[in-house]
Amino acid sequence: MPVVVVESPAKAKKINGYLGQDYTVLASYGHVRDLPPKDGSVLPDDDFAMKWEVASDSKKHLKAIIDALKDDPALILATDPDREGEAISWHLTEALTARKAIKKDTPVSRVVFNAITKSAVTEAMKNPRQVDQPLVDAYLARRALDYLVGFNLSPVLWRKLPGAKSAGRVQSVCLRLIVEREMEIEAFRNQEYWTVKALLQTPRGQTFEARLTTLAGKKLDKFDLANATQAEMAVQAINSRDLIVKSVEAKPATRNPSPPFMTSTLQQEASRKFGMGARQTMSVAQRLYEAGLITYMRTDGIDMAPEAVTSARDAIKTKFGAEYLPDQPRIYKNKAKNAQEAHECIRPTEMSVSTEDAKIADADQRKLYDLIYKRTMASQMAAARLERTVVDIASKDEQVILRANGQVMLFEGFIAVYEEGKDDSVIDDDDKRLPQLTEGDTTDKKSVDPEQHFTQPPPRYTEATLVKRMEELGIGRPSTYASIVTTIQDRGYVEKDKNRLIPQDKGRLVTAFLENYFRKYVGYDFTADLENQLDEVSAGDANYKKVLGQFWRDFSAAIAETADLRITEVLEKINEVLEPHLFPPLEDGGDPRLCPNCGAGRLSMRTARSGGAFIGCSNYPECRYTRPFGPPDPEAEASAIPPEGKLLGTDQDDEIRVFKGRFGPYVQRGAVTEDNKKPPRTGVPEGWQPEEIGLPEALKLLELPRLLGTHPEDGVNVWANLGRYGPYLKHAESTSFKGGTNANLETVEDVWEVGMNRAVQLLAEKVASRGSRGKAATPIRELGDHPEAGGPVNIYDGKYGPYVKWEKINATIPDTIETDELTLAQAIDLIDARAAKSGKKVTKKKAPAKKPAAKKKTAAKAPAKKKASKS
Repeated sequence: MPVVVVESPAKAKKINGYLGQDYTVLASYGHVRDLPPKDGSVLPDDDFAMKWEVASDSKKHLKAIIDALKDDPALILATDPDREGEAISWHLTEALTARKAIKKDTPVSRVVFNAITKSAVTEAMKNPRQVDQPLVDAYLARRALDYLVGFNLSPVLWRKLPGAKSAGRVQSVCLRLIVEREMEIEAFRNQEYWTVKALLQTPRGQTFEARLTTLAGKKLDKFDLANATQAEMAVQAINSRDLIVKSVEAKPATRNPSPPFMTSTLQQEASRKFGMGARQTMSVAQRLYEAGLITYMRTDGIDMAPEAVTSARDAIKTKFGAEYLPDQPRIYKNKAKNAQEAHECIRPTEMSVSTEDAKIADADQRKLYDLIYKRTMASQMAAARLERTVVDIASKDEQVILRANGQVMLFEGFIAVYEEGKDDSVIDDDDKRLPQLTEGDTTDKKSVDPEQHFTQPPPRYTEATLVKRMEELGIGRPSTYASIVTTIQDRGYVEKDKNRLIPQDKGRLVTAFLENYFRKYVGYDFTADLENQLDEVSAGDANYKKVLGQFWRDFSAAIAETADLRITEVLEKINEVLEPHLFPPLEDGGDPRLCPNCGAGRLSMRTARSGGAFIGCSNYPECRYTRPFGPPDPEAEASAIPPEGKLLGTDQDDEIRVFKGRFGPYVQRGAVTEDNKKPPRTGVPEGWQPEEIGLPEALKLLELPRLLGTHPEDGVNVWANLGRYGPYLKHAESTSFKGGTNANLETVEDVWEVGMNRAVQLLAEKVASRGSRGKAATPIRELGDHPEAGGPVNIYDGKYGPYVKWEKINATIPDTIETDELTLAQAIDLIDARAAKSGKKVTKKKAPAKKPAAKKKTAAKAPAKKKASKS
């Protein structure tokens, strides 16, 4: 039986069902080889030779394929129909050849199918081909480029910019987009403007809204009404005049459906409508593909197979009627830059199978399938027909003109099924319905109202708008969008909040560094041009080693130029770049980089070993002024605790201050002097904000420990206090608190509120619990002795759930196993697994040494008589 290899076991099972017993279908579980994550895996000086390594997890999968080929050496490579799929087939061929599972005469063929359906798979098997070497070369080039950038640029970041994790060829450009958008938002200064709207009534009693467009005979621009005074004058101008309908213009319009999905548009729409990230969308789509419900989901093509178009049109006619079907099928031209890597659009494999018919159990899969189904159906439906109406209402002198826009849906067409979502959409006046109006109609003013507006900064990127922008710039390709967007979040460079991507300190620093020292390599045009060169490689029009050589020559030189850079030099350069963000101009015109604490030092960005950035004074350690990374926050600055402590007031001639110490915030009475090196201090409890503490709270803390009185049984003092682990009681002779008994209190407030009766009870419970601590735990079930090593195996109920115990090994019982049903054999497996994980060994008990067989006692022989000697 020929051996067919696909990527995943789910696909293998599905395809095996189509091909039957005449084939052996196995899974490679993705790539079987990769570049080892260490220096020297790509050798630029050796014509870009690449050292591949079979992953440990892949060895067993490779062995299964080798074993299957012993029975039938025919190999059919049926991996995904894209660049990565072609690369997996190539890797399999190389790895199997190296292990002599494939010989020169072994028949090896490559088949591709765009959908996992019986017809698609069987048709593919009739049309085998060889591995597409240009597509493999494009993979090799991308893999080598990503490796060379990552393994040469990341160490530069580690050395010159503490806390930076990595840099990537495309991820760094993607990060730059997000950081630059954030800087646009920060630099944005909103501008005020006003509009005036009137609620008007027709002679037939119907009301509608109109917006002022002309005032004093002049057409208004956006900012012509700049303030409330000008807006109020416009209101008076309208109120002082009678208004009649000057003109009514109705124009027919059509709206055409969006093309069917490709990878990027699917990710964008799933983000808009369901809040799904790019990675989640592709994971859900992968499962739909493997189930045979949709076509391949990594594609930059929007064309549909003719049979799919026919099937869609039949379904539309059946479900909606002939009027919803255009006269001719809609043909969508593929916009992909590289047809070699473009495939059919993402669509249902069977257009007759609706979401209800598909009976998909998983909620995410059901939602995504429904989205794909409706978009595909809508793409072949008739256009929506509208009537757009523009009405001008004017005063007789035409010094004042208002305009009303509206539309009427004459025929909904494709909108009956699906309408594409919008990014950061605003309400469109054109969508409003208008009453019947005729030229010359008089209108009554029901109300005239000014509205204040402010210009808005550009919105932060969502994953959808980021993918769209990358696509517009030609950065990345369908198979890479999800991993790129995920990587910059995993690195901590970007965080997602309410579906918006917000750059973090690390991301800003990395971008600033790369833009200054590797500007060319985070350039949008450069990255897009390199993508185009790689597309030419995959199309067979360029040599991949030549592309690598041109890139490496300049890139390695740029790396070498950073060798002598000092960290202080790098940080100062970043200070200059980020100065508008970190040190914006002060309202009083002063120097924004002058330290507000000492008045002499210069503020600059610094980095901590933890990777976090902050603003500090150049006079450190004499001046310990710091503030968070980013522009100064006046409110935060006002409430911030300075290095010398924040003065809360005085009590009994002592200054009371709150400090931020090495081990947390604390309050202090008096100052440190030669005579008073350890003034009274109390830590600020968890949950209390040190910036919000006032003098009453500080004095309350400084009264601790609080003496409740003497214990009624032994006359020893009982105290309430705050400690390292929270509020507690102490039963001890003195405030030295040595020895005695401690008992936890539930809340911080209990320190001041707990009474003696409650304290006695808590202390007694603590003493009682100590007495039971030394007792051996009682098993809830005994399973018997370990069959090999001896010793009892029992089940106990622990703090984190039931567990099995043998000797000194404890193994948690999984939630999937009922404690009452656990067998001794299962318990031994859990113990062995736990022992292996912790490096312990389960030693088999030695068989008892056999005792030597007892010797039979024999009667003592009489001494032999000496024979008489012959003489």
